[in-house]
Amino acid sequence: MIALIVHGGAGKIEEKITAQKGIEKALIKGYQILQKDGKAIDAVCTAVCELEDNPYFNAGTGSVLNLLLEVEMDASVMTSEGHFGACGAIKNVKNPVLVAKKIMEETDHLLLVGEGAKMFAQAMGFPEYNPKTGREIEKLKKLIEKGENIYFPNFKKLIEIYKNLKREKNLSTVGACALDRYGVIAVATSTGGLRGKLPGRVGDSAIIGAGTYATPLAGVSATGHGEEIIKNFVAKEICELVKYHDIQTAINIFMEELKKRNCLCGVIGVDVRGNVGHGYTTKDMAWGFIKDGKMVIF
Repeated sequence: MIALIVHGGAGKIEEKITAQKGIEKALIKGYQILQKDGKAIDAVCTAVCELEDNPYFNAGTGSVLNLLLEVEMDASVMTSEGHFGACGAIKNVKNPVLVAKKIMEETDHLLLVGEGAKMFAQAMGFPEYNPKTGREIEKLKKLIEKGENIYFPNFKKLIEIYKNLKREKNLSTVGACALDRYGVIAVATSTGGLRGKLPGRVGDSAIIGAGTYATPLAGVSATGHGEEIIKNFVAKEICELVKYHDIQTAINIFMEELKKRNCLCGVIGVDVRGNVGHGYTTKDMAWGFIKDGKMVIF
């Protein structure tokens, strides 16, 4: 039994056809690895890289900008064998999910952030890359109140601007969960974070148990408001429920609880029996899966 499910963010889905095509490409590339008896970790990283390279999604190329017009990205990977790696607020790399995978494979650390994460990536041979797009520069400028000058070093002023930002309904992140022929589950999550965030902010996508988690029974990747996802340890809590339920039932149960807590998020998951599941408390979520050779896209 093999299965792959991916997501491209929760909230208001703009350009639905573009999102669906991106999800489809990610599924095809990731599932091809599973079909060739490849490992789940390689399948989820391949799927997430495809989404990171698509400027439509808020991860890798196309990541949103912080208030200094910089791209700072978070990513993590985890397997049901207990291996985990993550990077936070990393700059100037093309595929942060691959940096997270390398941290998992080459170090005994769980999380590297900021300049240290960037230096690690360079030492591991990742080429320097600028993921900033003109589209995201314009979107940030529209988000900020008219007349504000964001080209300044005063952090107190940045805090003031951040507090006055209009909150967005698009809380996009990308992620993938897979079960391979060896019964191993893997999860990968990647994001550019919140548009107009303060420099140095790290969200749930880099935090074990929050945006990414895997056990021998299940794996979950989350998307949405990172701070709320961290507070509720969304991915871990759902995986714990799989001790008693299949993954879709576990997600349904916890989504009802998260609605009561006003947590805006979406999740995808897979369990060791090959079941896949998804759910969200937002208006919508971009998702899709392939199971038994059959593809389903939102």
